[in-house]
Amino acid sequence: MTSRYEGSANNKCVVLGPEYDEELLRKLFSVLSHLGGRKLDSELSIAGSQELFELDVLVGEETVHVETETYVGLSIQGTSKIIDEIVDRMRL
Repeated sequence: MTSRYEGSANNKCVVLGPEYDEELLRKLFSVLSHLGGRKLDSELSIAGSQELFELDVLVGEETVHVETETYVGLSIQGTSKIIDEIVDRMRL
């Protein structure tokens, strides 16, 4: 597991599963909503057969970056603390 955030060892990136898993995406959005998450920004990029959807969500005082990318999967990035909490809640 590697962080895509520059300059901080306290951040992490976790690939949750395939980008096309709609149930997984619904579960992630449900957890973010339960944690009081608010959408900050989103962007969709398409290049040939590759699609990249990016979403920033504010959870408390922390930003969680959500990405779905063709051939990469559904990933979340943020501080280790909030990412671990999201992953734990998704396992329930």
